[in-house]
Amino acid sequence: MKIGVTSGAAAANNLEGVVTRAKELEAKGFPTMWMVQAFGHDAINALSIAGRETKMIELGTSVTPIHPRHPVALAQQALTAATATGGRFTLGIGLSHKVMIEDMLGLSYAKPASHMREYLAVLGPLLKGERVSYAGELYKVNAGVSIADAPKPVQVLLAALGPVMLNVAGAQADGTITWLTGLNTLETHIVPVINKAARDAGRPAPRIVAGLPVLLTNDPDSARELLARELKFYDALPSYRAMLDREGASSAAGVAIIGGENVLDDAIARLKDIGITDFRASITSIGGDSEQRTVDYLASKL
Repeated sequence: MKIGVTSGAAAANNLEGVVTRAKELEAKGFPTMWMVQAFGHDAINALSIAGRETKMIELGTSVTPIHPRHPVALAQQALTAATATGGRFTLGIGLSHKVMIEDMLGLSYAKPASHMREYLAVLGPLLKGERVSYAGELYKVNAGVSIADAPKPVQVLLAALGPVMLNVAGAQADGTITWLTGLNTLETHIVPVINKAARDAGRPAPRIVAGLPVLLTNDPDSARELLARELKFYDALPSYRAMLDREGASSAAGVAIIGGENVLDDAIARLKDIGITDFRASITSIGGDSEQRTVDYLASKL
């Protein structure tokens, strides 16, 4: 199991910080850095720049919302990023949430699963360098993207939590990338559903990237209390709420990996045992604990 680190929203507002973070993580031996797509710098563009300043580390988005971006335009971005990074770019995409797509951007969030199926039907071939002729309900596309020097194909991971989207991910993408989904839910729901979907579709075993907050601390109770306030926004989002309820967690902080080295050791071992291919560590810095302490701990586990 790979252990990667998330470059969060704060770093996304500082382009030099994104580049510096990528170089630091690469120097410590981390195989992957994931970048959140929020309302700061565009993650694909920022990672393209970081890719020119690094040599080995994989750079992935977690995740880019599809609604504001036509699949042909996103294919152009992704193939350009693959070129800039020498083939080290991974495209994580997702539906985002109704509150963001409809309330903030004024776009329709109707039929999200159908939207994603059509989107992938267009995007997937383009990322392999193929021309697309597709006529669906939402997209009618007859186009290709010509970027001769782009490494192909670009791997696509789909943010999928519910069974419908997990089946889409297994059948049409290279895997899934989750957030705030607890260990029990990963084991009994995420892993078996997407693995079956991939098998049924005749596809290779999917990549399963599990994103969770993590902090090495001597005061886990205080840290979890502070984190609960920091992550409160997620508690009411339907897709995350469903996963928290399945886990039996009252809040997003309830699925965080927080504690001493023994707690983190056990969590990492279990993630590996249940079939997670990548742990996407979102290292929080709250209270008096140092983010660097957690980074150093994770680096020792590579």
